Amino acid sequence: MEERKRGKWPALVLGLILLIAGLALAIGGGKLLSLGGSAYYLIAGVGVMVSGVLLALRKGAALWLYALILLATLAWALWEVGLDWWQLVPRVAIPCLIGIVLLLPWWRKPLNSRGGSLALVGSITAAIIVAIASQFSAPGTIEGSLADNRQANANSVNPAQVAGDDWPAYGGTNAGTHYSSLDQITPENIGELKEVWRIQTGDEAGPNAPPEITNQNTPLKVNDSLYICTSHSRAMSLDPETGETLWSFDPDISTMGADDFSGWAHMTCRGLAYYDAENYADNQAASDVDASDTNESDTRISTALFNDADSFAIDLSFLLFFGGADTTDDNTAPSMMLSETDVMCPRRLYLPTADARLIALNADTGERCANFGNNGEVDLTNNMGDITPGGYYSTSPPTVTENLVILGGHVTDNSSTDEPSGVIRAFDVHTGELVWNWDSGNPDDTAPLPEGETYTRNSPNVWAPISVDEDLGLVYLPMGNATPDQYGANRSENDETYSAGLVALDLASGQVDWVYQFVHHDLWDMDTPAQPVLMDIATDNGTQPAVIQPTKQGSLYVLNRETGEPIVPIEEVPAPQGAVEGDWTAETQPRSALNLLPPPLTGRDMWGASPFDQMMCRIQFHSLRYEGQYTPPSLEGSIVYPGNVGVMNWGGVAVDPERQALFTGAKYLAFVSKLVPRDQVEEGQGSASEQGLQANAGAPYAVELGPLLSVLGLPCQAPSWGDVAGIDLQSNEVVWKHPNGTTRDSMPFDLPIGLNVGVPALGGPLTTAGGVSFLSGTLDQYLRGYNITTGEELFKARLPAGGQATPMTYTGQDGRQYVVVTAGGHGTFGTKMGDYVIGYALPE
Repeated sequence: MEERKRGKWPALVLGLILLIAGLALAIGGGKLLSLGGSAYYLIAGVGVMVSGVLLALRKGAALWLYALILLATLAWALWEVGLDWWQLVPRVAIPCLIGIVLLLPWWRKPLNSRGGSLALVGSITAAIIVAIASQFSAPGTIEGSLADNRQANANSVNPAQVAGDDWPAYGGTNAGTHYSSLDQITPENIGELKEVWRIQTGDEAGPNAPPEITNQNTPLKVNDSLYICTSHSRAMSLDPETGETLWSFDPDISTMGADDFSGWAHMTCRGLAYYDAENYADNQAASDVDASDTNESDTRISTALFNDADSFAIDLSFLLFFGGADTTDDNTAPSMMLSETDVMCPRRLYLPTADARLIALNADTGERCANFGNNGEVDLTNNMGDITPGGYYSTSPPTVTENLVILGGHVTDNSSTDEPSGVIRAFDVHTGELVWNWDSGNPDDTAPLPEGETYTRNSPNVWAPISVDEDLGLVYLPMGNATPDQYGANRSENDETYSAGLVALDLASGQVDWVYQFVHHDLWDMDTPAQPVLMDIATDNGTQPAVIQPTKQGSLYVLNRETGEPIVPIEEVPAPQGAVEGDWTAETQPRSALNLLPPPLTGRDMWGASPFDQMMCRIQFHSLRYEGQYTPPSLEGSIVYPGNVGVMNWGGVAVDPERQALFTGAKYLAFVSKLVPRDQVEEGQGSASEQGLQANAGAPYAVELGPLLSVLGLPCQAPSWGDVAGIDLQSNEVVWKHPNGTTRDSMPFDLPIGLNVGVPALGGPLTTAGGVSFLSGTLDQYLRGYNITTGEELFKARLPAGGQATPMTYTGQDGRQYVVVTAGGHGTFGTKMGDYVIGYALPE
C-alpha cells in the first residue's frame, strides 16, 4: 500500500504529459484527416490520451494499451516507409522512448501489471529489431561501378576538353568539363593528401554586406601563377606552391557605388578569364602567311616579342608597322597579329566587377592594360539604361577566345518588371571595342548598339559561365528568364522562345545558330544555371559532338552541339494546369531520359524530428497546392519540387572523357511559392534576399519564396537532401548514387560529428584521370574526395569556413599535383563565412 502511495505522483505527472501529448496529436490529426491526410495521428492521439488517463489512475491497462499503440505505430510506419531508417525515426523513436520510460520502476511497479510490462517489452523489442534491420537498408541509394572505358577512348579524347598541368579557364577549359588529365592522386594514395598551404585574402563580409555575399571563386593556374578573385571583385596572383601573394589589384567598387551594399541581392566573383597572345601566335602566323608570304618575318618578330614581353624598349610606331591591327572586311571577327595591348599586356586577365566593369590586367604585374577600353576597362552599363547598384553585373567569369571576350550578366530576380537587359556582349580581346551584342529581345540585329540607344529591358539573361567550341565556331548560352520568375503573363514572344534553354550563337557574328528550350513558360525560376559541358560522346552511331546541360529541374539534356538535336531522348510530359487569372501554363514540359529527378512528394514523405513536427509538416503539405513537378504558383501557396535552388545549380557537373562518365552532386529541397496580390503589398516592401517577399514591382503579384520547413526549421521532406552520383554517358545510366554530407555544421550545438543524412551542396565537382573526384560545396565544412568508379568517399578534410566553390587542380613546379579550394562561405546558404584559399598535395 505504501509503495502504491509513493507511485501516485510520478504516475499522475507522466499521465498528464501523455494526456497533453495525445491531445495535441488528436487535434492535429483531426485537422490532417480533414485535409485528406493520414488518419494515424488522430487514432494514435486518442490512444495516447486514454493511456495517459489510465496511467494517472494507476491502472495496469495503461501498459497494455501503450504496448498496442507502439506495436500499431511500428506496423503503420513499416507500411508507409519500409525499412528506411531516417523515415522511421520521427515515427517510432519517441514513442519507443516513452515505452522504455514506462518500464522504469517508478511507473511500472505501482501499476502491478506483469502482463502489461511483458507486452510493452515485446513491442519495444520489435521496434529495436526493425531499427537494426533498417541499418542494412538504404532506400534511394544506388550501388554500382562505372565501366572502365579508358582504353577504348584514350586516343579519341578531344584536347580542347581536357586541362593538364595548368587550369587556364573556369571549367578547366572553355569546354567546361572540370576534368584534368593529372593522375598523381589516385584512390590508393588520396588518403595521404595533406594541406600544404593556406592563405586569407582579407576580403570578408562586413556589416553592410548583401544577404547573398559569397566566395565562389575557382582559381586559375597558368603562367606559373595562381589567380583568384574575391567577392568584392579584388584580383590576386599567388605562388602555386606556397600560396604567397605575388600581386593584388583592388578595383575599389565603392567609388562607383556605395560602401553600404546591404540593399544588393548578390556579391560574388566566380572567377577570372585568362588570355595569352602567344597561344594564338601559330594561328596568326598561318593566317598571315596565307595572306602574304612577306609577312613571315613580321610573325617571327611578333612571336619573339611574346616570348620576351618584359624586356623591350622599342618605338611603338615600329611595332605597329610590323604588327599592326588588321580586321576582317565585315568587322565581326578581328584578327590582330600584334596589337598594342598584346605588346604591353601579352598575358592578361579579365576581371568582371560588382559595379559592372570589365577590367583587363597584366597577368605578370597586376597593372591595368591601358590600351584595352578606357585605361584598361570597359563600362558594362553602356546602353543598359537605369541600373540599381548591384542590380546588374557579371558574377561569372567571361569566356575568352582568340579574338573575343564574351560575357553576360546577373540581373536581380523578382525586383521589378523593368530590370536591365540580359544582353550578351562580345568585346575585342585586344582593344575592348564591342564587336557584337546578342539581345534576345532583338535577336537578329547583333551589330553594336549605337550610343544613346538601350537594349531590351527585362530580356532573358545569362548569369552562368558560357562555353565555346572554337573549331565549330559556336558559343553556348545557358539562358535565364525574363523577370519576374513566377508570373509570366506579360512576356514577349522572344522571351518565350529564348528563356530557360540553351542558345548556340555563331562565334564571329553573334547570330543564332540553334536554340533548345528546357522549360516552357517557366514560372518556377528554372533558369539554366550551369556552364554547358562540351564533350565528344561515343554512341551506337559513332562519336558525336555533344553538349551536356545540367539543370535545376534535374534533367541532364544531351544535345548534338553542332545541330542542337537530342542525343539522349527528350520527352514532352504532361504538366499541371491552372495558373492564376491572366497567366497560363504550358501543357507539356521537356524531360530528358537522363535525369536525377526525385519521385513526386506524398504526405508520407513529410519528415520531422518527432511525430509532432512531422504531423505539422503533413498538415502544411496538404494545405498547399501540389500536383507534382511544375505545379503553378498560386494564391494559397504551391510546392516547387525540385526547388528553385535546383537539383543542380551553378556548380554543374564534371565529366571524364576517357571513362565517358559524369560526376555530380544533386540537391533535393522543396520550396514554396505564394503569389501575393499587389494591393496587399506595401510600397517599398520586399527582401533583398532571394527568399522572403519579392516585390515584383510592376506585376499584379508579389511572391513569397522559401524552403518548405518544419516548425523546428528542418526540411519538411525526408532525407537525403543531397547526393553524389556517377553516370555512364554511353549507357545513359545512373550507375551509383548515395547521400553525401552530414549535419555537423547545421546543428544548434557544436559537435565533432554529424548525422550522415546527405545535405545540400552549392559548389561544383572536379574529376581527374587518376580516378578521383572532389567536391566541397556541402553544408558541412569539408573537402571530400571520391572514387569515381564506385562513389566511395576516400578523403575528407575539415575546412575553416563553408566551401561553396568548385575545386581545381594543377601541377606545381615541384612536380606535385595540387588541389585547391576556396573556403569563404555563403550568406543565404547559411554556412560560416571566411576568406580562405587552401592548397592540398601528397607528401613530397
